[in-house]
Amino acid sequence: MELFIIGVAILVTLLVVTVAVLGVRGAMNLPGRPSGRPVSPADLDARARMLIARGRPVHAIRLVRRQTGLSVTESKRYVDDLIAGGVPPWPGNLPLPGNAAPPRGDLAGRVRELKAAGRAEQAVLLVRGETGMDEDEARRFVEAIG
Repeated sequence: MELFIIGVAILVTLLVVTVAVLGVRGAMNLPGRPSGRPVSPADLDARARMLIARGRPVHAIRLVRRQTGLSVTESKRYVDDLIAGGVPPWPGNLPLPGNAAPPRGDLAGRVRELKAAGRAEQAVLLVRGETGMDEDEARRFVEAIG
């Protein structure tokens, strides 16, 4: 009988320790706390766009959530903006890594501004840098923008 009580006490102790460890690990992944190495807005957009292009929008949402600490709804909105061809604003609650500047306006609007200023080549470089497109794709994109 005494052995039975000791065995139950050990099991209860193991259960308490397991719950405590899982609770601490879960707290590390709560929304609002970015995880992993900080990425720039352009890097995050490029990685998310790559996942979207591969037909993995849910993985893109998870990536955005993990890197920014945004909620699922906010991360989905961010990815939806990418799918629509926009450049989502960098979440205001996050510091920018290094000297990175937040993206300004939507990509198409910035391309139009560069084209109007006679800087089409810079527009192609901008599109390549923010989307990960190759040069031909970026050039077609720039030419298609009115």
